[in-house]
Amino acid sequence: MKYQGVLKKMLTENAEEIQYYLDMKTDFININQLLNKEIAINFETYECLNCGLEKEIYRQGFCKSCFFDTPNAGDWIMRPELSKAHLGIEDRDLAYEQSVQLKPHIVYLANSSKVKVGVTRKQQVPTRWIDQGAHEALEIVEVPNRYLAGITEVALKEYVADKTNWRKMLKNDIEDENLVEWRDRLKVFLPEEAQDYFIESNAETNIEFPVYQYPEKPKSLNIKKEGSYSGKLVGIKGQYLIFEDQTVFNVRSNEGLVVQIGVD
Repeated sequence: MKYQGVLKKMLTENAEEIQYYLDMKTDFININQLLNKEIAINFETYECLNCGLEKEIYRQGFCKSCFFDTPNAGDWIMRPELSKAHLGIEDRDLAYEQSVQLKPHIVYLANSSKVKVGVTRKQQVPTRWIDQGAHEALEIVEVPNRYLAGITEVALKEYVADKTNWRKMLKNDIEDENLVEWRDRLKVFLPEEAQDYFIESNAETNIEFPVYQYPEKPKSLNIKKEGSYSGKLVGIKGQYLIFEDQTVFNVRSNEGLVVQIGVD
């Protein structure tokens, strides 16, 4: 069986064990059903996720011109504290920015390699945690806009990490943490504007990933450089495919690449 299409981040379904799907336009693949099968990946060409043209991907699935033009790639995406829609100030497209920034946002703690703080839209819970490969997570603040979430994250990352160590996450080199205790310790460091939005009592969310074998020394696959790869799929975690030979493939970081996927 062969499938071909442009890579976009895997869609997920929060179940007893996370279900993963790859939408390749004409094909919708349940990746869990490919576990323990031989998979071949061949790089074919590029397709920008914004303009749809066959142009080399620059970042985040966009060609260079679209990356610096589309509102989907504004600086406030990666740095929520730069959001200005609540002030009526446009970055690239005010209507789009208002539709995203002026929605409820969550500041959370997640444990993927160690405890980290992060920001996501409320409607993206728990998808954001799944994408990061977190096995446990907890909402700590719910605010009405992205700016407030951003300044809260900036304040808290003085005391807790804001990045995931992808190698530790994939090796499953992790320890359970009491995120409720972390939340209560961090409360005093919330900025004044966010204190009224603190979530006093809620429980951790626990996430189970479909992994049969964790790599001891994960090797990241650069499909553009290699051109092709084949191996036995033994796990899926975060946005990574994990293969028996310890090769790992980050689907999200390869968005915009057109690939052919073969399954034996």
